[in-house]
Amino acid sequence: QVQLAESGGGLVQAGDSLRLSCAASGRTDSGYAMGWFRQAPGKEREFVATISWNGVSIYYKDSVKGRFLITRDNAKNTVYLQMNSLKTEDKAVYYCAASRQSSRVMVSMKSDSGFWGQGTQVTVSS
Repeated sequence: QVQLAESGGGLVQAGDSLRLSCAASGRTDSGYAMGWFRQAPGKEREFVATISWNGVSIYYKDSVKGRFLITRDNAKNTVYLQMNSLKTEDKAVYYCAASRQSSRVMVSMKSDSGFWGQGTQVTVSS
């Protein structure tokens, strides 16, 4: 089992930046791919970014490419999402996830598989 705890959400204005963190605990020695997903009100949860255990294979949702950066520090069991140039459409609850699947397969991960955090709210005002 892996437990995930997100932090770093908040209220910002369009154009601002935020950095989300996700601390993993429990069985973190199994080489999990990690990722960030988000869910806006009335919409389905969607993929934002995933990163492989070694940080080599990274995938981004098209609309966040060039603005968001996913990184991980395995020594700290933490994955980060640096979000720059935030837009109002980025407003959502952001969830951290972990999976034994590859970071590529994790792009289509559903909420009933892998491990998930409780989410952190990101609100972007115009």
